[in-house]
Amino acid sequence: MSASITSPAARRPRANLHRWIRQLHLWIGAWGALAAVLYGSTGLIMSHRFGDGAWPQGNSAELDKRELPVPAPARASAEALSLWLAQAEGLEAQIIRKPPPGEPAKGPERWTLNGGTASEGWTLEYKVGSGTAELKRSEYSTLAALNRLHKASSGGPGWRILGDSFAICMILLGLSGLWLWARGRTPRQMLVSVTAVSATAMIVVLVANLS
Repeated sequence: MSASITSPAARRPRANLHRWIRQLHLWIGAWGALAAVLYGSTGLIMSHRFGDGAWPQGNSAELDKRELPVPAPARASAEALSLWLAQAEGLEAQIIRKPPPGEPAKGPERWTLNGGTASEGWTLEYKVGSGTAELKRSEYSTLAALNRLHKASSGGPGWRILGDSFAICMILLGLSGLWLWARGRTPRQMLVSVTAVSATAMIVVLVANLS
C-alpha cells in the first residue's frame, strides 16, 4: 500500500473543517445577503455620480436655514459646541468634523456637526471665534437616503453597528469563499482560475491608482 494514501482517520479532521467553514460561509452569506444587495447597488450608483452621463443620485430639499447665537462656553471646542446644541436644540451630533491638529489653516477654522436620519438631516457650520453658527435642515429622497446610509453619514449608532457587522461579514465571506475555492485545487489550477484573474486585475488597478 502506498504511503501517500491518506487514511480515513487523517482525512476526517480536514472534512470536518471543510464542513464547518462551509456552514460558516452559508450563515454569513444569509446574514449579509440583503446588505450586499444594498451596498452593491448604491455603490454602483455612486461610482457613476460624475461626468456627462452621471446616474441619478436622488434629490435633496432644504427645509430650514437659520443663524443660532452661540454662547461663549460653547465656543471653547467642537465637543462643547455639540453638547450645547444637544441641550439647546435637542440635536445630537453623529459626526463632528474639524481640522486635524497641526494642519496649516486655510482661512478661518471651521467646525461642522451633522446629525439626523437618512431621510432628514441637519448640518451646523461654525466659524471659530464667531458668535453665531448656521443651522441647515434638509430632506432627502429615498435614493439619496440610501446613498447616505451607504456612506454612514446618517442612521445613528444602530446603523453604524449594523453596517460594521455587514462589513465584517463581507470580509469573512471573502476569506471563507477563497478557502472553499482553493480546496482540492492544485497551485497550477489556482494560477489559471477566476480568483487569480480577479486578484491580478485588482493589483494592477490599485498600483496604477496608488502610485
